[in-house]
Amino acid sequence: METLHTRGRKVVEEFITLEQFIIDQQERFPHSTGAFSRLLRDISVAAKIVNRDIRRAGLVDIFGTTGKVNIHGEVQQKLDALAHEEFVRALRRGGECCLIGSEEHAEAIPLSANGEGDGRYIVLLDPLDGSSNVDVNVSVGTIFSIYRLPDEYETPTLEAALQPGSKQVAAGYIVYGSSTMLVYTTGDGVNGFTLDPSIGEFILSHPNIRIPKTGSIYSINEGNFNSFEEGLKRFIRWAQEEDKATGRPFSTRYIGSFVSDFHRNLLKGGIYMYPATKKNPEGKLRLMYEANPMAFIVEQAGGRASDGHRRILDIVPEKLHQRTPLFIGSEELVRTVEEFLQGKR
Repeated sequence: METLHTRGRKVVEEFITLEQFIIDQQERFPHSTGAFSRLLRDISVAAKIVNRDIRRAGLVDIFGTTGKVNIHGEVQQKLDALAHEEFVRALRRGGECCLIGSEEHAEAIPLSANGEGDGRYIVLLDPLDGSSNVDVNVSVGTIFSIYRLPDEYETPTLEAALQPGSKQVAAGYIVYGSSTMLVYTTGDGVNGFTLDPSIGEFILSHPNIRIPKTGSIYSINEGNFNSFEEGLKRFIRWAQEEDKATGRPFSTRYIGSFVSDFHRNLLKGGIYMYPATKKNPEGKLRLMYEANPMAFIVEQAGGRASDGHRRILDIVPEKLHQRTPLFIGSEELVRTVEEFLQGKR
């Protein structure tokens, strides 16, 4: 992609839209069928609608809560419900998806069983990660994960969706920030697309993203420090020590929006950590539609994702809303945390 510079600004001279990129990929990979391409298009359309609603959040009545409590015991934000509805509507209308699993819905949502298409793809998603931050104008995001419906299943069921993350055929996220970006992988590297509002298209802006091998940023809610296990406490103290050879002390950057923290570390190098705590002994992040898709992305970018003892993508899920501790980011930093957690340091 050729570029030119005008008064210090990089201007795209020749651009590739998300749809063009997907078509090119379709010719290279057997699983990238026309149906799969249409599925990604449906997700991108829903993302544009959610982006529009977020941009208008201060002007219309979509701040605050719905007054309802979701399956996780969390008060549901108005934008959570809106984003969930938009993605479900887009996927149902597209016809390529047979089953949806959403953070905002207690049960999996079968589509094909209701005569709504014969799609063979399962989509799991967090429609709006970090939604409470919208009220204070902080970046939020959407996370999605895509699986094939296994051949042995004629109709979609929850059991069909309970596949390890290594079985994903695609995963991605959308970050709604100073610009809106869609980042995704189909197992052959990671590419990022920025939404150009003037033409309403996602344009390839970050081809072949690679996360630095190490970094100087760690992202964690240190307010929970006293409830962390000892190995993690030792890592944090180590990260705060001065040592020029390893670039310590590291910097803490924690937004409280997983997509935003992950996106920064993916581009700059660093580690995001949400461990088990006394309050959340199994961790807080959901394996199927938060940890797995981000783990797929980070591994494709050259990074690492772990629960502290095992690879995230190898975990066999037992339920849709299963939780897991998560340590994800630059390979060297994740390995270092694992050594502290396993008592090797």
